Amino acid sequence: MLQIVEFLAVVFSALYGVLLARRLKLDFVGVYSVAFMVAFGGGTLRDLFLDRHPLFWIAAPHYPVIVFAMAVAAFFLPKLPEQTERSLNIPDAIGLAFFSIAGAGAALAEGAPLFIAAMMGAVTGTFGGVMADTICNRIPSIFRPSTPMYATCSFTGALLYAGLKQFPAANGFAAPIGVTLIIAFRLAALRYDWKLPAYSDGVEDEASEPADP
Repeated sequence: MLQIVEFLAVVFSALYGVLLARRLKLDFVGVYSVAFMVAFGGGTLRDLFLDRHPLFWIAAPHYPVIVFAMAVAAFFLPKLPEQTERSLNIPDAIGLAFFSIAGAGAALAEGAPLFIAAMMGAVTGTFGGVMADTICNRIPSIFRPSTPMYATCSFTGALLYAGLKQFPAANGFAAPIGVTLIIAFRLAALRYDWKLPAYSDGVEDEASEPADP
């Protein structure tokens, strides 16, 4: 089950990365780099934290090939209507969900406690996007006060999944429930603009996020 979840996570996260890079009008190296970071950045950080070797995408060398093929295909697809941040929300939410559950599952397999497994799920689900935003010279979206709940959705679903995995009778449906919760939570957060409170000392920020192209 986790192998399927991880495969789908790579595909949907890479799709988000490809669409984001196209929106930013990057060349092929840029498209592949962004897709690679989104697909593998969070899982790589998780593997380093857990001291797992080889890294998950080295142990499954077909993953980088799939992302490469998706980056190539992006240049042969018909021109799409102008993409907005909203048009990226669906593949992003799906990739977030699958990677969060895959990350929590990998941590549990290494013997991590429940809370740590949920943290590793959130790291896996979110930090690929952080790395991609960083190389694109954007403030990572999960750190912006204007961004509806993102890491919270990942952590909540991963925690539920890890909790269900403690009961053998729940093993068969723990992953589908966790994935569904994260997708629903994230899309609801976008729909209803749910946000975490942001720290403020009453001083205006000196710099703000530049407008996306």
